[in-house]
Amino acid sequence: STGAGAFALHAGLVDVERIPQNGTCMVRIWQANIGKTIIAHVPVINGQVQETGDFELDGVTFPAAEIVLEFLDPSDDGEEGGSMFPTGNLVDDLEVPGIGTLKATMISAGIPTVFVNAEDIGYQGSELREDINGNPEALARLEAIRVAGALRMGLIRTAEEALTRQHTPKVAFVSRPKTYRASSGNTIEAGEVDLLVRALSMGKLHHAMMGTCAVAIGAAAAVPGTLVNLAAGGGELTAVRFGHPSGTLRVGAEAEQADGNWSVTKAIMSRSARVLMEGWVRVPGDAF
Repeated sequence: STGAGAFALHAGLVDVERIPQNGTCMVRIWQANIGKTIIAHVPVINGQVQETGDFELDGVTFPAAEIVLEFLDPSDDGEEGGSMFPTGNLVDDLEVPGIGTLKATMISAGIPTVFVNAEDIGYQGSELREDINGNPEALARLEAIRVAGALRMGLIRTAEEALTRQHTPKVAFVSRPKTYRASSGNTIEAGEVDLLVRALSMGKLHHAMMGTCAVAIGAAAAVPGTLVNLAAGGGELTAVRFGHPSGTLRVGAEAEQADGNWSVTKAIMSRSARVLMEGWVRVPGDAF
């Protein structure tokens, strides 16, 4: 999501008249897999994308220029055609075969996500990739939660369909703040964050946090009573800083309730993107 805006400028996809010599260029992005619009505010210097800077994003090796992303109307996923909370509840009792009944918040904002409490599945919420990704049994349990959530959210009709739909929903577990050592080696103090979140992507614990899942975290945190909101202390929240395996990330969201239904009008976060390499691939003419 972040790289798309910067690449659009690099590749000449944006009208040059819209690009300031120095300042910020607003790039509107259609995010096809969630059916939503993202606005990237890309910094420009001397008419080119500014890549270097002092903005540090945990999980990214080098400081860079800050790109602000606005996810517009990220709830009520058009693909699924349902509400922000597909089950109609902020918290459900989710029956997971082989595990039991878990409290779960299932939300469709940014990307469909199933949130459970870390302690309910035997975790602290401060785990790193190596604590889970090398454990086939742990991955199988988390996949069982994902499948049960997908069925309850109406994303699939049978458990077997989950094999063909591994990108959604995401499954994440949350906990109250705790002090832990991130994979970067830095110590994240409990007082630095509002909650801890660990999320899986494509069957593995993510090394940091996916952007669209961060939107789901911000949206759920903004609605009083969800597991994410309660892990962050509860009440009305417009932004949270959460701890992930590589460090921390702040995400803001604006939530509103109308006729008993919750929706999020906007979610905002800062990321970074820069060109790593470029080149040419030579394909033989008779290959097609």
